[in-house]
Formats: sequence, structure tokens, C-alpha cells
Amino acid sequence: MSSPEIASLSWGQMKVKGCSTTYKDCKVWPGGSRTWDWRETGTNHSPGVQPADLEEVVKKGVKTVVIGRGMSEALQVPPSTVDYLKKNGIDVLVLQTEKAVAEYNALAAQGVRVGGVFHSTC
Repeated sequence: MSSPEIASLSWGQMKVKGCSTTYKDCKVWPGGSRTWDWRETGTNHSPGVQPADLEEVVKKGVKTVVIGRGMSEALQVPPSTVDYLKKNGIDVLVLQTEKAVAEYNALAAQGVRVGGVFHSTC
């Protein structure tokens, strides 16, 4: 299964190719996507993305995870989260969301088993 293309991104809205849902924040992985609901793990802008936010994506067998920190990079990514991914043998890219989406789509187009979590506002 390939990773789905992120078809569009604008402030507060993301569309994934082949999915009718419009997301505010989303998780993507080979063969799927869903809303990234921060309330599930108690995530906030600080301390930011937690390993628990990424477990579902990691379990899909990804080789690379792209984290979109928001349009103004307000979402933090603590070193413990990056370490969690690296300890699982996963490459990680932490970028401003527009750059993150472009990088994710490029990797997906190359057939890389890439997943990601993307914040589409601040």
C-alpha cells in the first residue's frame, strides 16, 4: 500500500486524496488517514507532539515520519518524541507544515513508506 497524497493544504484545512473528509489536523500512513484529535493524548502546542500521537502511524510499518509543526511552527516537538521514532528505526523530519506536506508528498511519490502528523493552523 502506498501513502496517500495530501491533495491540498490551507489554514485550518487539509484534504487527502481519495478521502472525502476535510481535516484540521491529520495523521496519514500507507493506505489511510484520519483526524488527529489532540484530545486523545492530551497534546498541546507545548510540550507538543508526544510519542502517543505517533504510535498509530508507527504501527503501520512506516520508514519515515514527517511532522508538520503548523503554519507558524507553534507546535513543539520535544527531543523525547524524536528519540522514540529513532529508537524504532524510523527517519523523522520536523518542518513547518507547508514544507512538511511538500516533503511528505515527494517521499510518497517515490514509493517511500511514509507517514505523518500535520497541524494546519498556527
